Parts: sequence; structure tokens; C-alpha cells
Amino acid sequence: MRSRKSTYLASAAIIAVAAMAMTGCSAPNSGAPKAPAATDASKVPDKPSQPVTLNILDVAGNQKLTGPMVDDFVKNHPDIVSSVTWESAGAPDLVGTIKPQVDSGNLSVDLVLTGNDGLSAGISQNLWEPIVKDYSDRLSNMQNYIDPAAKMQELAGDYGVVVTYYPSGPLLQYNPDVVKDVPSTPEELMAWAKANPGKFGYARPANSGPGRTFMMGLPYMLGDKDPSDPEKGWDKTWKYLEEIGTTINNYPTGTGQVISNMADGTWALIPTTTGWDIEPRATGKEPKTIKAAPFDDFTWVTDAHYAVIPKGQSADKVSAILLLLQDILTPEQNAKAYDSGYFYPGPAVKDATLDKAPKSSQDIIKEYGRDWYDALIEKMPKATPLSPDKMVKAFDIWDRQVGSGKFEEKK
Repeated sequence: MRSRKSTYLASAAIIAVAAMAMTGCSAPNSGAPKAPAATDASKVPDKPSQPVTLNILDVAGNQKLTGPMVDDFVKNHPDIVSSVTWESAGAPDLVGTIKPQVDSGNLSVDLVLTGNDGLSAGISQNLWEPIVKDYSDRLSNMQNYIDPAAKMQELAGDYGVVVTYYPSGPLLQYNPDVVKDVPSTPEELMAWAKANPGKFGYARPANSGPGRTFMMGLPYMLGDKDPSDPEKGWDKTWKYLEEIGTTINNYPTGTGQVISNMADGTWALIPTTTGWDIEPRATGKEPKTIKAAPFDDFTWVTDAHYAVIPKGQSADKVSAILLLLQDILTPEQNAKAYDSGYFYPGPAVKDATLDKAPKSSQDIIKEYGRDWYDALIEKMPKATPLSPDKMVKAFDIWDRQVGSGKFEEKK
């Protein structure tokens, strides 16, 4: 669900295409080529006939988490993968990159690492191999998911494999030099924002993990009729976001700008997640003195990263990817997802505990983690994000009713 690079036009295109697909409408070009069939699972060998090169596209910042796992696999299994290349892009650019390759049958990307946004957009365009349906017997380590990661896996259906997980948020991050009475409820947050106009803000939800987590967490805190239905069940949420929006001058189209606004003092209070609280302080993007706090009563809106395979992949490359994913989902490898706290905790499988993580990760979590995180993760209820079609609708409503005229349309 999160990307550090995005553009408005590409994101708008994904929303339009996904909305069209999910409402049953057809594209106007009836002569457009059909997506190729999925790879014939019966022809995928247990091991590639020769070592393959894997080209990985990362649209979720996931290389920070799984890159060391992939490197280890390549080092230990040169007979399966000879080398790996990485490229990164924003999630809104994913469909525009992958669809022409799938339609033409000429893939230059072998594996995609994405959040819910790219996963959903690709499903709507029939771009992904049904990897779970066809190869679940070769991905037996998926049976070891921790419960919330297993629920995130259900959102992917047959088309993606959860590789990393975190409870996300929403939490609050603040500058203690400015915020002396930290809000603990949405009502207190509203009062603070009104008393300090221009000092609270968040990014456009379609382009920001913390932005959409805040948006999706509000229905639970406000007692809306149906937190899973942004069209008919979010009356209180939309009213709240419109009202607090009167105190916000602009909405960045990426979380990176939010962090910059906190670092330079433009803003003093933002919604955040565990990872976006830890990593910017650990890497020097924010002052170490920045603080965080939970709401008194809230529901974690969980998040995950997925591995997906573009349709039409060669049998040898599918074989190599399956072996790689099976290895990634071992506790010893998955523990590397603690990284610099970017997706805290990060691991998706049982027994991938912090003591198995690299010492550098252990040191970062010890210094920059919050001592109340783990207890709160255990204590507070968890809910999966909106389903793909509902998320697209929520983004559209927010763009029209809340953010219109206040976020830059990048070209």
C-alpha cells in the first residue's frame, strides 16, 4: 500500500482504469489484444533448467526489506539465480509499465514487489499470474504467516504472496517544542488543528501510506456505520476530513514531503505509522527529538508488501521465483525485514524475531523504537485495509470532497 515516489496523473489513471474494471465497464477499444494466459503450471520444473537472471521492479520501497534476503539467496543458490537487477518506480506508474509488456508477451520485468495499491491495480487489469492458486503446494511456508499477515494474504486472493507485514497505524507524530498538549482523540486533534492552523497536515491518501492509514482508521475511531464502505458507511469520516481540511493549506503528493515539513518546522503534528515514525529519525531525515503518541482508542489498519509475477512468465523463471519466495518466508530470512524500522516490525512469519535480525537492525530498533509499540500492537484490535475496489472509491471521494484544489497536479 505505500510508495515514496508518485505522480498525480499516473495515479489518476490507475484510479480511472481500476474503477472502470471493477464496475464491469469495458474499455472502448474492442480490438485490444487480450492478456496472455497464465504460465502452464504443469510445465514449471522444480528447479530451473539453468540459472536465470531476475529483473525485479519495486514500487513499495520493499528492496530495503527484502533486498538482503534476495542477496543471500543468490549467493547460496547460484545454480538457481545467476544475478538480480532492481529498478524502482511509484505504484501509480505500475500498470503503465507492466501492461504493455504483458499485452505484447515481451516481459522485461520478472517479479514485482508492491503494496495493496499496485496489487489492486494489476488485478483489475488481469496482469498477474495466479501464483497462490497454481503453486501453493510449493510455497508451504505461507502456512507459517502470523495471523494478521494471513489476513492480508486473503486480500491478495490468488495473485500475490505477502513477504512483509506491519500493523501500520494510525499514530500521531509531533514536535514536542510546539505541541505541549498532545491530542489523544480525533476530537482533540480537530481542536488542536483549529487552534494552530497550518501546523497539522498529511499527504494525499492515494500517494501516501500514512495518509491512507489515517483516512481508513478514522471510521473506527469516529464510530462510523461501516468502516469497510467509504461510499455508504463513512458519513462521520468525510465530514471530519472536510472540517479538519479547513486548517490545512495543501496536501503533499508523497510522504517524503510530509517528513520534510516536520523536519523544517513547517508542520508540528502529523498522522504516522510505526515505520514512518522510526525510519526518518534513524536515517536523519527528521530530528531525533520528534515524538510519537497513540490515540486512546483506535484500530490498527494493517499493511503488507506482496510479490506478484507478471502474466506470461517463462517456466524457468517462475520456478526460480517460487524457490526464492519459499526461502524469503523462512524465519531466518524474514527477520531481516526489521531493517531500519521502515516497516516495523516487518516480518510476516512466525518465529522471525528481532534476535534473528542483523545487529544493525537490533541497534536501530533499540535506539529509535518506542517502548510502548509492542504492547500496543498486542493490545489494540487490527483490521485489514479496504478491499481493492473500495480503496479506489475512497481515493476518488477524498480527491473530490477533501483535497480538491489543495494538492499539486504534477506533470
